[in-house]
Amino acid sequence: MSRRAFMAGTAAAVGSPVLAQDVTGDETVEIERDVTTSVRRNISSFRTLDWQPYFSNLKNGAILVDIDSRALHFWSEDGETYKLYPSSVPLTEDLTRRGRTRVVRKVEGPDWRPTPSMLKRNPDWPPYVPPGPENPLGTHALYLSWTYYRIHGTHDTRKIGRRSSNGCIGLYNQHIAELFGMTKVGTQVLLI
Repeated sequence: MSRRAFMAGTAAAVGSPVLAQDVTGDETVEIERDVTTSVRRNISSFRTLDWQPYFSNLKNGAILVDIDSRALHFWSEDGETYKLYPSSVPLTEDLTRRGRTRVVRKVEGPDWRPTPSMLKRNPDWPPYVPPGPENPLGTHALYLSWTYYRIHGTHDTRKIGRRSSNGCIGLYNQHIAELFGMTKVGTQVLLI
């Protein structure tokens, strides 16, 4: 690959102007790419939201998960604390559940058992994974009233910001630990 081709690829990847020198060294060329066409951005996930359009009150606090923008919003019961976290979301619409639920259980150091449908799709998966670094639920899990659905951490940080789960909502371990500390059993949850 020529230096010019490498620099052009770099400019395309980062979406910013890059000065590239011709292979012969005789000419300097400015390569400019439009960020909106070369790099896909997910700006909406970084927008703060108000809770009123989604919840009638903040009793027990509230969590809003926006599947499209891959963001989780949290409001405390007193309305004083608002947090916004990047999240992973289900791989496909078939695995995605939307609507209202609530936190029914909190577990620090959760163990994990794949669902029957997961084992059917992935027969080589183990039937049980104890707490620890190999556990797909990370360090903390908020169990929802829907069977098999959780908001949990992950040790695989590449999953955050992507469609990568089998139905759950994933957060960085440090974020789920913070959310875990603020969330109560009974916290309302809305997935949109």
